Amino acid sequence: MLDEVRHRAKDDRSIVALGMVDNIDITPDGVTVTLAFGKRRDPLSEYLIGAARAALVRGCKGIRTEVKTVVKDDVKPSPKKGLELNQDQLAGIKHIIGIASGKGGVGKSTVSVNLAVALARAGYKVGLADADVYGPSIPTMTGTQGFQPEAIRSDDGQELMVPVEKFGVKWMSVGYFAGEDQALIWRGPMACNALKQMILQVAWGDLDFLLIDMPPGTGDIHISLVQDIPMEAAIVVTTPQKVALADVRKGVSMLRNENVNRRILGIVENMAWFTPEEHPDEKYYIFGKNGGVETAAGFGIPLLAQVPLVQSLREGGDSGEPAALSNRPDSVAFLELASKVAQTI
Repeated sequence: MLDEVRHRAKDDRSIVALGMVDNIDITPDGVTVTLAFGKRRDPLSEYLIGAARAALVRGCKGIRTEVKTVVKDDVKPSPKKGLELNQDQLAGIKHIIGIASGKGGVGKSTVSVNLAVALARAGYKVGLADADVYGPSIPTMTGTQGFQPEAIRSDDGQELMVPVEKFGVKWMSVGYFAGEDQALIWRGPMACNALKQMILQVAWGDLDFLLIDMPPGTGDIHISLVQDIPMEAAIVVTTPQKVALADVRKGVSMLRNENVNRRILGIVENMAWFTPEEHPDEKYYIFGKNGGVETAAGFGIPLLAQVPLVQSLREGGDSGEPAALSNRPDSVAFLELASKVAQTI
């Protein structure tokens, strides 16, 4: 049963064939499988552990099962060739733009997905990398749950992941390597390595724009991102609330720090007002009014868009049909945002 668990990101062989199964202990009490990882823990090891648990549960119904892990210096779960991450796969990408936010819950992923779709509708070649390794939401918002990236070998021997293509956009997310209910309990270095794989070890091909849906905050993942990825610029997403605007200031300060020094294209004010779908001309400022407008002016940064809060925007995110596919007021805001981003770049 463990033969079906494959090291998908780097090797299509099973974990048994790769020698990652250190021990199988069968007793009257149940079955315990021990997986061995090298001294440098595989960034996608949590996926392998979760998949092994699922395989045991399926194959040993009614029996107690457990998966343990050990660390061994001599374990090499995949060939050394192809593991060195570099920027070769980014050579065909014209512009790399990060979508950032000072705090969670402001709709950063919603803006990222709909901006990508809007740019694709405008005729650009677009990809999106879901770098929010702790809360990957791109699979749900694009209706690509359950997709498992295939591995291919490039002409120079690099093993690369193939992104899923939908709505004219190429998507890659760490969420494709974990179950919907599986928590990714990663320390900073593991998260950073996984993030780099989601961007550098992907067969993107030629793109006009690669958007990176960054995790919220200003931590070590963000520093690793700007140091290892040639990100040209960033867009900052906020809501009009004071608590969100306070964190925006931290995000802007991080991007302007001399050690980061990334251009800020502008601010997107999400949930700028609530508009009932039946009354599109009505506006209710339930989260405050013009907070993003005033913050942008204070920093001397352009305000790229004010996106209204409408029920269909939430429904589209839950159903995997981005709002930017339609011509509703929220869709128009994203199409205008895409036009401004393209013109600015």
